[in-house]
Amino acid sequence: MLVVTKFGGSSLADAKQFAKVKQIMEAKQTRQMIVVSAMGKRNKEDSKLTDLLFLLHAHIMYSIPFDSVFSMIQERFIEVKKALGLTYDIEKELEDLKKQFNKSMSVDYLVSRGEYYTGKLMAEYLGFTFVDAKDLITFNYNGTIHQELTEEKIQKAYHAGDKILIPGFYGAYPNGEIKLLARGGSDITGSIVAKALNAELYENWTDVSGILMADPKIIEHPKRINEITYDELRELSYMGANVLHEETVFPVQEMNIPINILNTNDATNPGTIITNHCTDTSQVITGISGKKNFYSFTITKENTANKTSIMKNTLEIFEKHNVHVEHIPSSIDSFSVIVSMEEVRKIQYDIIADLKQIPNIKDVTMDTDLALVAVVGRNMVNQAGISGKIFALVGNVGISIKMIAQGSQELAIIFGVSNQEMENAIRVVYQNMVS
Repeated sequence: MLVVTKFGGSSLADAKQFAKVKQIMEAKQTRQMIVVSAMGKRNKEDSKLTDLLFLLHAHIMYSIPFDSVFSMIQERFIEVKKALGLTYDIEKELEDLKKQFNKSMSVDYLVSRGEYYTGKLMAEYLGFTFVDAKDLITFNYNGTIHQELTEEKIQKAYHAGDKILIPGFYGAYPNGEIKLLARGGSDITGSIVAKALNAELYENWTDVSGILMADPKIIEHPKRINEITYDELRELSYMGANVLHEETVFPVQEMNIPINILNTNDATNPGTIITNHCTDTSQVITGISGKKNFYSFTITKENTANKTSIMKNTLEIFEKHNVHVEHIPSSIDSFSVIVSMEEVRKIQYDIIADLKQIPNIKDVTMDTDLALVAVVGRNMVNQAGISGKIFALVGNVGISIKMIAQGSQELAIIFGVSNQEMENAIRVVYQNMVS
């Protein structure tokens, strides 16, 4: 059994965190591939190394003195080296890097050094073989990952060595030029590695014990989700839950490789398992999330007009303005188009003017105060009256529901409320249907 293990920045913040990682890695012999982020924050007032490296690049570009920022970066690496008694000559590496500073220096290269140096230190500490991500994660020149070549290189590296460490967040073009992945890219690196090796499990170690059923900023001490499907995760993430980047999920979902979200600071906690098929039926609702700032354009047609034709013309207008449509709730003579405020804020009146040019439209109205709440759960389909109970709970506390959207699979029930009522709506549903 092969387990691919990824550790986030908070798991690598200092020497004490490095020691926790070593203990975790040695607890299971199946943990043979590790992907690491750059060192994260040691406390709330601290800075992530990635942020410091971005700041350092800005200082270099605009001819701002950078010695203080560079010193902060140096100290973080050297502190860990000395505390763990490592031999890696990080001091020389950093001095050599400093000699390369100039205005033409690639930001991707400079920022990638956070993962690179963290990986070098951790590889020596664990006794793993360090393999540079630039030699594995290969980009096409259009910025997409060359999947086949990348997987071939990862497989070759794995079979050539014993236990391997790969720095996350970056790869390289065929000419060797470093390119960063999207923010959260170390998660993506881990996912790519897990897929390439058809791992039994992809462990994602962070500073939380799995995925929570609701935002802890809204619900105090929300329950942990034991198991969640990839489809449920997608619904929650889309509606504002900060879980995993989409590009992290796709590679492993395709191979049906489970992801285990775990806490480096609470290593015995089982965390959350993400997979295509779950067996846990202990909760009807898997999670609740919400997102503010949507606009609703409601189109009312003439009674005798063809609704399908009008809807088609309406969607073509949103497509013309490059606006992504979120939902289209409908009644006999009207329908609404729900879109993100950010996408239409500057062009809302242009859209209304275009909509009013469609033949047989009686009226066009716009609601600019809309938040969406998603109640997600694969087990809801087996429970009668869930929707009615949710809407009754929300109505009983005086919250007006502005729209409802629910697919036939009943994986998610989505309803709209005013922006100021979103948190209250989430609280009342959680308190009465979860806790």
